[in-house]
Amino acid sequence: MFELTHFIGGERASGGARFVDVFEPMTGSVIARAPLAGAREVRAAVENARAAQPGWAAMNPQRRARIFMKFLELAGREMDSLAQLLAREHGKTLADARGDIQRGLEVVEFCVAAPHLLKGGFTDSAGPGIDVYSMRQPLGVAAGITPFNFPAMIPLWMAAPAIACGNAFVLKPSERDPQTPLRLAELMIEAGLPPGVFNVVIGDKEAVDALLDDPEVKAVAFVGSSAIAEYVYARACAQGKRAQCFGAAKNHMVIMPDADMGQAVDALIGAAYGSAGERCMAISVAVPVGEETAQALIDQLAPRVESLKIGLSTDPSADFGPLISRAHLERVKTYVALGVEEGARLVVDGRDFRMQGYEDGFFMGGCLFDAVTPQMRIYKEEIFGPVLSVLRAQSYEEALALVNAHDYANGVAIFTRDGDAARDFTSRVQVGMVGVNVPIPTPLAYYTFGGWKRSAFGDLNQHGEDAFRFYTRTKTVTSRWPSGVKEGASFVIPTMS
Repeated sequence: MFELTHFIGGERASGGARFVDVFEPMTGSVIARAPLAGAREVRAAVENARAAQPGWAAMNPQRRARIFMKFLELAGREMDSLAQLLAREHGKTLADARGDIQRGLEVVEFCVAAPHLLKGGFTDSAGPGIDVYSMRQPLGVAAGITPFNFPAMIPLWMAAPAIACGNAFVLKPSERDPQTPLRLAELMIEAGLPPGVFNVVIGDKEAVDALLDDPEVKAVAFVGSSAIAEYVYARACAQGKRAQCFGAAKNHMVIMPDADMGQAVDALIGAAYGSAGERCMAISVAVPVGEETAQALIDQLAPRVESLKIGLSTDPSADFGPLISRAHLERVKTYVALGVEEGARLVVDGRDFRMQGYEDGFFMGGCLFDAVTPQMRIYKEEIFGPVLSVLRAQSYEEALALVNAHDYANGVAIFTRDGDAARDFTSRVQVGMVGVNVPIPTPLAYYTFGGWKRSAFGDLNQHGEDAFRFYTRTKTVTSRWPSGVKEGASFVIPTMS
């Protein structure tokens, strides 16, 4: 066990009177102690970022992009060690950890195009001797508050575009698994990023509130639960900050009678149980259309769930590893017990799974519910574990209505071989990200990521061009150079006609 630090001004920095244990989910043992930043540490990080930002913004976008290119090279070299670090601290498998890192790096790759994405517009001779042009300028200091489930991907989704736009960035990662984002910040400095442009402070609510209230922080990005997302959004907006806050999910997968059932089951198993269900894009509700479809789905799903291989994060043959913490494990088990009490049929019960030799690890087997109804809490609320609920619909319209009626609208999928049904579904479904025969429709880096309704607060999404809009503000200049002819004063609103 060792003591972690913050990362401020390009260096590891101690600070904070409080500490929290960091666990290894495989063994349940404490592997580090992390400091919890208070208002003083957050202020130091923000002030350091504020001092570094003007010089960084003055560097032309192409030179900034070259630093990102070097970072990509360094991160690629360290992929294996980064994945080991992430898997050990989070609990996801090594293959999944590499995917976590890779999806973050893909956004960094997209940000190499910053010279193009930051171009403004120009209109020559918009009026008599008048030119009009616009430019995108950085905000100053931005902050990101990220969750435990993607300790590499989401910090990079936030930090890369913010920094590419010329801002400095202060990251508050989850205190449960902060080592990967700390290492990524170090690699940014090794790639040539000036010290202070990317700072990391480990903390809890006290640090979050300090970031939200600091007048130098001009924008805040958040991913977590919907209740906290709404809190962060409201408090940030009250302070006059920009905010993009992403919350919970209850992603449905609609299985039509004409779907390839083998393909659908394969997709559903991976999307529901990968990373132990600790993904905001995990499928947690299957909606088969028609009783025959539903029974065929259950018949094929049940043995697959029973045969899932739960193993160590370092086991290359494991389907998924442990959950993040003992408290979260107990929370998920409580939801399973609640589902039984509510009257759902627990087809597969993985609560008693124990990993031989690792009995203190935070392991749980897959659970499968059938006969779930929209009134049940296990349907309404995000469980965030290896639990899949099957809710039977009698028609396509009923399935569509179920999805549209839910409070969360992050992602959704439909499995069908009917192009007309797929086209109708993508048009009418009220969800931010839609997959057609794709179970986890996480967009590529050059499209934007974001849900609707209580899955997102704010009007701009993560990565893609929306990120460059969020982390810049537009300045529009109307320019005329006098010819020497005096025209006198005008008291009429200017027009270009």
